[in-house]
Amino acid sequence: MTERTSPPADHVLQVLHERPDECAYWTLTRPQMVVLAAILPATVVLAILFPSPLLIAINGLAMVFYIVHSIYKFWLVWRSLEHKREASFSARELAALDETTLPTYTILVPLYREAEVLPNLVRCLGGLDYPVEKLDIQLLIEEDDQQTQEACERIDLPAHFRPVIVPHSQPKTKPKACNYGLYLSEAEMLVIYDAEDRPQPDQLKKAVAAFRELPDDVICLQAKLNYYNQRHNLLTRWFTSEYSVWFDLFLPGLTSAKAPVPLGGTSNHFKVGPLKELGGWDPFNVTEDCDLGVRMHKHGCYTAMIDSTTWEEANGELFSWIRQRSRWVKGYMQTYLVHMRDPLKLLKQLGPSGFFAFQMTIGGSLVCFLLNPIYWLMTATWFAFTPELISTMFPPVIYAMGTFCLFVGNFVFVYLAVAGCANRGYYDLVKYAVLTPVYWLLMSIGAYKALVQLIHKPHYWEKTDHGDFGGGAPIG
Repeated sequence: MTERTSPPADHVLQVLHERPDECAYWTLTRPQMVVLAAILPATVVLAILFPSPLLIAINGLAMVFYIVHSIYKFWLVWRSLEHKREASFSARELAALDETTLPTYTILVPLYREAEVLPNLVRCLGGLDYPVEKLDIQLLIEEDDQQTQEACERIDLPAHFRPVIVPHSQPKTKPKACNYGLYLSEAEMLVIYDAEDRPQPDQLKKAVAAFRELPDDVICLQAKLNYYNQRHNLLTRWFTSEYSVWFDLFLPGLTSAKAPVPLGGTSNHFKVGPLKELGGWDPFNVTEDCDLGVRMHKHGCYTAMIDSTTWEEANGELFSWIRQRSRWVKGYMQTYLVHMRDPLKLLKQLGPSGFFAFQMTIGGSLVCFLLNPIYWLMTATWFAFTPELISTMFPPVIYAMGTFCLFVGNFVFVYLAVAGCANRGYYDLVKYAVLTPVYWLLMSIGAYKALVQLIHKPHYWEKTDHGDFGGGAPIG
């Protein structure tokens, strides 16, 4: 049987109703549009009157940004490599937990057109090492998704699984479905898993143990994500390298620096009470995880990492990968614009170090994606034709900075990809990590696609297909 009871619409859209200044319902606010309307004509006028000084100034700022961004990311990863930055527990410590004192746990699994992977999902979540009487596993199925509903009815679901029908309404997004599940939850803790996820069986117990040790203001734990089909093709190898850096090294560095953490879309473990107070997820943001991580930090709630891995399916089909990446980047754009509506207020909420981290992590990633192709094209053009315009843009000081970025900056990011693979023990993937500059080009293609979508359909959720690579045991 499927459950059709749903919370009031005000709860599902709580961020919009109670925190409109933190909601992505509006892409740009009126003050942001005014600022943009002033900057564009001023830039055109300066370009007409002082073309060379303007190009030199913009180029110089870009070089400074690249250098600072490279150093900051390298510093965060170095912190992670120097000391273990996540909560870790031995099998003996977990076995010592008194199961009668374990908190109740809701597992939210948003599903849309996932009939094929449903049997594997039920089998995997059914194997979690946690008392079933304390589990509430909600399969969140969209009202118009008849295939998944029928597949669910054909499976003999254990008693702690409950299919929940999410009524059709706009926006049709994962965070809206998660909000339905959140406000149906009566548990103390909650975690999100995607349809293809394979969390390690003891992950919930590790989260409980970590929350008991950490300060009360830590309301979220992020588990590590990695892929079980790492070696399917070149794209999945690059994707695995990226995730190995991001979840194993970069995010632990951010949490240790007490910086805002852009959460991953799955395996986020929450204390339910504080999450409800924050309004849950923004249903209009297509990377609701990133937004929630920043919003929590603004309100004095923090994230920590746990040493547990959830295995996912890497997207190994090029055009599907670009669609997925464009959604992620579009959500980062939404998150940046939302939280930069009042920069001075954000500075006060995050503090100088948190504000700087936000600029480097969220804003900096976007700038890199959009600027990289421009500089690659300029470099190729200069080597091929040596045009005077490009030479003018690089007076000696800026030329020196540009040379540093070309060789040292790019080396840093390639090194990070290599370090991520080596840290995971994926030594056979190191040689592919060296080729990641090609992967960066794909990221930039996704970023420009995201920029176009941000303008004409900001809330559109591009579905990622799952089940193409099976769902067996993790590899490597």
